[in-house]
Amino acid sequence: MLIHPTLDQMHQLGLAGMARAFAELEANPQSADLSHAEWLGLLLDREVTERYERRLRARLRYARLRHQASVEDVDYRAARGLDRSLFQAMIAGHWIEDAQNLIIEGPAGVGKSWLACALGHKACRDNRSVLYQRIPWMFSPTSPIRPCIPLFSQIK
Repeated sequence: MLIHPTLDQMHQLGLAGMARAFAELEANPQSADLSHAEWLGLLLDREVTERYERRLRARLRYARLRHQASVEDVDYRAARGLDRSLFQAMIAGHWIEDAQNLIIEGPAGVGKSWLACALGHKACRDNRSVLYQRIPWMFSPTSPIRPCIPLFSQIK
């Protein structure tokens, strides 16, 4: 079997992850023990994984998260008044599906931005679009969303 035409066809079809996995399997002498179904499964698994990771990188880049935060790294023992069960509900993301908003408030320095970035990162991993914005930007006179928010007439 000719390997280079197969790799070229995979690249033409946009299957770069599958092509890399194919080249690695061809170079590995232990892969001869694998059945055709196992080979195909490994190739498809690599392609799916690489596509997911590429989409995740793009979503994280667009989100412009301020911190490299993850919900798995949240310290519930820190003195910030964080309710564990409430935060676990926020992590589940049902509030996003229900089209609800989330405002995190608290004293300076307790990690509000970090928690918001952790939730944003989790939402990106759950295949959701995220855009991290701080309140001062939203309330600035030059904000493009200012006319869209009815709260501006109430807050002065």
